[in-house]
Amino acid sequence: MAAAGRVLSVASEAVPLIKTGGLADVAGALPEALAPEGWDMRVMLPAYPGLLAKLGKAEEVWTSSDLFGGPARVMMGRAGAVTFLLLDAPHLYDRRGGPYSESGHDYADNPERFAALSWAAAEIARNGTSDGWRPDILHAHDWQAGLAPAYLRYGPQTGVKTVLTIHNIAFQGIAAPYKLGVLRLPGWAFSAEQIEYYGNISTLKAGLVTADAITTVSPTYAEELMRPEFGMGLQGVIAARARDLHGILNGVDEGVWSPETDPNAAAYSSKDLKAKADNRAALAAEFGLTPGEGPLAIVVSRLTDQKGIDLLVAVLPGFIEAGGSLAVLGSGDPVLEAAMRRAADRWPGRVGVRIGYDEALSHRMFAGGDAVLVPSRFEPCGLTQMYGLRYGTIPVVAATGGLNDTVIGATPASLNGKAATGITFHPVDAGGLQGALRRLTELYADRALWTQMVKRAMKAEVGWAEPAARYAALYRSLMK
Repeated sequence: MAAAGRVLSVASEAVPLIKTGGLADVAGALPEALAPEGWDMRVMLPAYPGLLAKLGKAEEVWTSSDLFGGPARVMMGRAGAVTFLLLDAPHLYDRRGGPYSESGHDYADNPERFAALSWAAAEIARNGTSDGWRPDILHAHDWQAGLAPAYLRYGPQTGVKTVLTIHNIAFQGIAAPYKLGVLRLPGWAFSAEQIEYYGNISTLKAGLVTADAITTVSPTYAEELMRPEFGMGLQGVIAARARDLHGILNGVDEGVWSPETDPNAAAYSSKDLKAKADNRAALAAEFGLTPGEGPLAIVVSRLTDQKGIDLLVAVLPGFIEAGGSLAVLGSGDPVLEAAMRRAADRWPGRVGVRIGYDEALSHRMFAGGDAVLVPSRFEPCGLTQMYGLRYGTIPVVAATGGLNDTVIGATPASLNGKAATGITFHPVDAGGLQGALRRLTELYADRALWTQMVKRAMKAEVGWAEPAARYAALYRSLMK
């Protein structure tokens, strides 16, 4: 297939090189998903410590003698099926902590660190790399790349079109106004119509007002973002660009997340569920659980109020009393971490908790759990519930964002119509979650009905084919 076009995808993380959240899964999956559509996508990331070594053979394709305080170069190489452009700037990225923070504190120069990424991306979009590659589309992800469309818009015009994807509007890239010059932004852009946000600079807003198109990661979240309770101060900006806003669901890598081939657990499928029971027993043993007669639920999540973990703490006694068990993997708010530990102490054998993150363990949890709980107050897309669907681990989700778009709630109508794939609840409060867990326990007790729902969930379409086709169509429309 002849190439439909070239795309430079700019992000702060992407698998298989660096991951702290779902953004990395999306940024790493898009290039391979778009290849059958004829798109040549390269992914640009900061060269955090150790990343260049993961590329193996790499070549220098761009340089700068002074990129926000020091020399820099872009090294191109491959990891898996993805071509990466790594921005090697030790004065910005050679840090002992994570990509954004150390010991729980954001780096003070994060505005400059990610402005540098955006600046280098914009320069490559204008002039290409030394090997002659130049994109038709620059696709920026979240606030970390939000200045890339702005640099292109505010500088010499190139014809390169830009897309900004909002993965989570809660993070807005705030910088003090005195950094306007430091960030190489024109003074006239510091206005309510451009990049000014309540007296500060917002790099996310900069992208929202300058990108040719805006996407977010589910249709429902796209609608929610224009409402005050979800837009977090930017709802007016987004509403003003409603004609350019597109809600495109994420997908999951069905090769990595497959109960039939997952090396972390015993294999099973929707046609033969026998080994799922074996995985359940193994999971219970790993967490020191002796499950009751009810479902074994899992939580694989950041432990924060946004994820509704405080709601779960409030209703957990009733779930345990009804025969349920719970295995938790995650970290986050110290208060909620402590609450989860107390729950494990209060109900030994019924609640097990691992603070931290373990990718292989998360696979074993999806393979062995009966249900996965995702009671988020807001959830732009969410991948957790999609992993649950793939593994027949029934999602129990709040009816918000991408959760609402991917899970068909078990109502009398959807059950009679043999369509239900999970349990949804609203309002998103303790009462709503309590009702959902009661419904979970009731459905689990009807083994024939439960098995039908498990098999149906496993057949749900959660891969990248449809999202990739929608991104390809958007890119084509911009190039007309």
